[in-house]
Formats: sequence, C-alpha cells, structure tokens
Amino acid sequence: MSDTEQPPENYLEANKSGDPRTFDPDFKGPLINRSCTDVLCCIIFILFIFGYILLGLIAWVHGDPRRVAFPTDSQGHFCGQKGTPNENKSILFYFNLFSCTSPSVMVNLQCPTTQICVSKCPEKFLTYVETQFPFGKGKNSWTYFNQFCKSPFPKPEKSFSQILMDDDCPTAIFPSKPFLQRCLPDFSIENGTLTVGNKTMFEDGKGRTRNAVELRAAANSINKILDAKSIGQRVFEDYTTTWYWILIGLTFAMLLSWIFLILLKFIAGFLFWVFMLGVIGIIGYGIWHCHQKYNDLQGHQNSHLTIYDIGIQTDISMYLQLRQTWFAFMIILCILEVLVILMLIFLRNRIRISIALMKEGSKAIGYIPTTLIYPVLTFIFLSICICYWAMTALYLATSGIPIYKIIAPGGQCKHENKTCDPEIFNTTEISKVCPEAQCIFASYGGKSMYHQYITTFQILNLFVFFWLINFVIALGQCTLAGAFASYYWALKKPEDIPPYPLFTAFGRAIRYHTGSLAFGSLILSFIQTLRIVLKYLDKRFKESQNNFSKFLQCCLKCCFWCLEKVVKFLNRNAYVMIAIYGKNFCSSARDAFNLLIRNVLKVAVMDKVTDFVLVLGKMLVAGCIGVLAFFLFTEGIPILTEKPTSLNYYWVPLLTAVIGSYLVAHGFFSVYSMCIDTLFICFLEDLERNDGSTERPYYMTQSLLKILKEQSTETGNQ
Repeated sequence: MSDTEQPPENYLEANKSGDPRTFDPDFKGPLINRSCTDVLCCIIFILFIFGYILLGLIAWVHGDPRRVAFPTDSQGHFCGQKGTPNENKSILFYFNLFSCTSPSVMVNLQCPTTQICVSKCPEKFLTYVETQFPFGKGKNSWTYFNQFCKSPFPKPEKSFSQILMDDDCPTAIFPSKPFLQRCLPDFSIENGTLTVGNKTMFEDGKGRTRNAVELRAAANSINKILDAKSIGQRVFEDYTTTWYWILIGLTFAMLLSWIFLILLKFIAGFLFWVFMLGVIGIIGYGIWHCHQKYNDLQGHQNSHLTIYDIGIQTDISMYLQLRQTWFAFMIILCILEVLVILMLIFLRNRIRISIALMKEGSKAIGYIPTTLIYPVLTFIFLSICICYWAMTALYLATSGIPIYKIIAPGGQCKHENKTCDPEIFNTTEISKVCPEAQCIFASYGGKSMYHQYITTFQILNLFVFFWLINFVIALGQCTLAGAFASYYWALKKPEDIPPYPLFTAFGRAIRYHTGSLAFGSLILSFIQTLRIVLKYLDKRFKESQNNFSKFLQCCLKCCFWCLEKVVKFLNRNAYVMIAIYGKNFCSSARDAFNLLIRNVLKVAVMDKVTDFVLVLGKMLVAGCIGVLAFFLFTEGIPILTEKPTSLNYYWVPLLTAVIGSYLVAHGFFSVYSMCIDTLFICFLEDLERNDGSTERPYYMTQSLLKILKEQSTETGNQ
C-alpha cells in the first residue's frame, strides 16, 4: 500500500504526529544547498562569548590566586610571598591557641586571636613573664621570644597588662611544628598519655596551668578548618607520585577502546559475550576479594565496630579496617551481579538487534575511520572550556581588598562580625566595650559595583560554561551525524560516499548551524544551571527547612532531572535532522519527535539496548584498568621493578585511573552510539520514503532490513 492510500484512522493518527516523508527522487542524503539557521541565537551566542572573555579579563585584573596559595596574617599580608617583608616568613603563628575553642571559630572560619608570619615555629616552652627574669631561663630568652612578636623590641619594657592590651606579643609559646604552613603544637603520646614537648602540664602565660588535652582541643578547632586543605595536600602528594602511572593506564584504556571498536566490525557478537563474561568476572572477583577481606579482619582489634560507631572520619582507611564495610561492599556487588545476569536473560532477543546494528555501525566507521579521531578534538575543546571556567572562578573568588571583622573569643560582643580598621581599632570605643575583641582579617571583598556583583558574575560564569560545554557536545553530535548520514544515503557503498564526509559535516555545522546548536545548548544550560542553584539553596538552607519545603525541593529536583534527560534526548535527534536537512532547531526537533512517534514500536524495540551494550564495553575497559591499578598501587604486582612508593590514599589514584579510563572509553564508544542513532533515524526515514522497488529502492543494507523487519513483525504479532 502506498503512502497516499492510508486508511482514514491511520491517516488521522499520522496527522497528529506529522505527515510521513514522501518519495523525493532528488534526495541523496544531507542537503548541500542550505542557509544559516537561528541567526539571532547565533549573534547572542557570539556576544556572550565576547562578554565571557571580557569577564575573564576583568577577573584577571582584580583577582589574585596567591590568596589561596599563601596563608594570611591578621593584617591581610601573605606569608612567604616573594618581594615582601614576609618573604622569609612562610609560616602562620597564632598568639593564643586556647581562644580557638570559641564557637565563633566554625561560624567565622577564623580563630579570634592575633596571627603573624614567622620563619620558624617555637621549639620550647616560654612565657612573656619569664622573659622579664632572664636569669631563670637564660639571658637569650627574650631574643628568642621576641621573634614571635608583631615587631621586634630591644627588651621587654612593657608590663604584662600592657602587653595584653596592645596585643604586641603572645603571652606564651609552646613547642610546635609547621602543618600546612601553620604552627600547631607538637603532640606525642608517651605511655598512653598525650604530651606537648614531653610535658603534660604547663603555664599559659596568664597565671593558669593548662594540660595537653586542652591544647589539643584548641588545635582541633583549627584542624576542622584545615581538614579540607590537609586532605587536598595529601591527595596532591599522591598525584605527584602516581601521575605517570595514571597516564599509562589512560593510554592503555585508549588502546583497549580502539581495539574493541576495530574488532566490533568483525566479531561483534563474540565481543559482546566477552563483554558480558568480563563484567561478570570482574564483579565476581570483587565479591571474592570482599569476602576474603571480611574473613581476614575477623579477630582484629576494633574490626567489629560499625560505621556508625566511628562516625565521619577524614581518614578513609579507617573504614577499610571494619568488617561491616567489606560486608556492605560484598552485598552491593552481589546485587549488581544478579541484576546483570537477569538483564542478560530477559533482553536476549533485543541484544540480537543491537549486535546487528553494531555490525552495521562498524561498517560505517570502517568506511569513515576519521570519526574515531574526532573525540580527541572534542576533548581538547572541553579541556579549554573547563580550564577557562576554573581560572575565571578562581580569579573572581580572590577579587577584592582585605576585609577585617570584629571577632570575640567568647562570642558575646554585640559588635561581632562588623567590619573594622586594624590600624585604629584599639583607639575606638568598641575595644573598650569588648576588651577581648580582635580586629582580624576575614576575607577579600569591596564596596564597588564590581565587588557587589561577584556572586552574580560567578553564576554567569557557570551558566556560560554550561552553554559552551553543551555547544561543544552538540557540535560533535551534529558533525558525526552528518558524516554517518552521508554513509547511509549512499546507494552504492562505498563508491557513492562523498569525499571527506567528516570534515564536510563539520564545516556545514559551523558555517550554517552554529545558531541552531547554540539554541539547543541554551535550553539545556538553563535547566542545568537551575539544578545547580536548587542544590546550592538546599545546602544553604538545609537546617531551616520544614518538611513541606524539603518535599518541594525533592519534587523540583526530580522534575528538573527528568526534564534534562528528555531535552538531551530531543536535542540529540534534532541534531541528526539538522545534519541531514539543514532546518532550524525547532523544526528539526519537531520533525525528529514526530518521526519517532510515528514509529513508536520500532523505537520500543531499540529502547536503549545498544546503549546498554556500549556501557558494558566501557565497564570492561574501566574494570581492566581498575584491576591493574589496584594491584599496582597496593604493591600487589611483584614483577614490577619500579612501582609507586607508599601512598596516603591509594584509592585516589585508583579511582582517577578507573574514572579516567571510563571517560576515555566513553569518548570512543560515543562515536558508535551516535553512529547507531543516526543509522536508526535514517532507517526510519528510508522506510517512509521508499518501498524497496526498482524506482524507490531502499538505501539500507539487506542484512539490516531483514533483521529489523523480522523484529518488527514479531513485535506486531505480539
């Protein structure tokens, strides 16, 4: 039956989802004669790019990343910065650590005591009062103590009360060691007792006797602020030790991905079952390893504790000493193993269709091998966007002048958190009303219009970053779709395939359809930015939310997540239509949607089965690299003569290698995914345009037509 002889009910049904394609003898694949689309969006996109560059230049002028790299004293000066008086003073020293136990520490992220830059940390106990009696502590006691004062004094002429009022020197110093460029007490444990400099009790310089436990509590308050930086530094050390091994692993992942893609052309079915057995085997090994660790920890001290017992710890290795952790891992892997096996059983018929499409995709990639190189170009573009966004965000975050705020140890001062001037603070009424208050550097900011809109600029930076990232991905999808569509609509393959199809498709996408790609990316970027804002608001107001607001937040997150997935699906198919027909974004999205609706049963047959197959391939590549990295970083491969030294967190380079390998495999397998999606869209178009006769021949291969028609017949019978 021809396209014009549809029964009335079918005609009405088709009319709701657009008119089917009709035979066009002049149609030979992607149109050559086309015009620019969505010009207005193209102009807006270019203006945003120029504005983004301008924003980066302004941030570069006002920002200073040194504020992140160097600790800052109470006056806002950098410790250890070259070309300044503090060039040889790279360590931050706290006058009174005991004041760091104040609750305001975690609120203001500052310890309410004077902080200065020093060249080295104190190595002994000494109080200011003791320096006034040199015969007790030695004649050079003041010379040693003086280096920890704001400015040098020839001798301790001021009285103790005057020192407290002017805050020129600390009342006491303790043996300390530099930690993250900060002087923190040198704790040790002797016979089960916590000591500082071999002492458990000592004078604090104010007439009170303190113990090491009190000093430890004060130091822990600072450590809570520094924990994130501490972990970051240890992670950085692990990366400096293992970076070349990670690069080797990523190179192997790239080679494995290439090998698998090449082999899919010849033995797609065999490799699929290799994928299956490989994934099942890797998960099985994980179950066995977890079971072994669970048994090995039996009888070990504290291994019976639960995760709830030890609470939240920054040292991840503590969790790995618990039997409960390995038992949980084993249960999760068992569930995953069962799910994979069940999916293989119930999707076995659809897997046959996926294998056929993968073989057809292999032929297309074999005729256009340059498509395997395109992910490298996408990676370069994405890397540039990510680096520019990160640097702009860093310079924006460090823009401004030093801001000083009033901080009181007891947190009882009514002027606390107000801005102040450290030069005249001691002469103001506030210092009399709150004698213990300090005017301490808090952050960087300003009152100019630029500084007032820093938060707005950060949101704009994030939004344009999403826009650029989505545009780069859209450009890749449209380019690959144009190349593979050229393959499909060649009646005689490979003779009728146009020369340089990938470069031709890339040129068409840039020249004619930048506006359409920017339009689709803009819609997706709005949704992603709103999702980020929702997450930020949820964390910001988490404590003050009631049950209704939490429920509303959850619903909004779910809706925006679903909306993002739908828009990504529609955009992907719209880009295929743009690559073939050269229409604007809205028309292409409508045509793609109507085409899929008109062939909903065929779409249901496919239903992401191919994506499932490709995900298994990514998992196998990442799993192989992960197993090798695990044995390497845990020194489990004795045949290696050169291996990494002891690591702080071996799981950091391990996860980096696994995630990096998955992303590398994703880049190459995405070529296959786009190829199969394009071939499927072209196949549906082919069925509507042609009928297989001599006058209207099908452009698909006979093997693909046979398999898909068989599956369509089976689905119709069911």
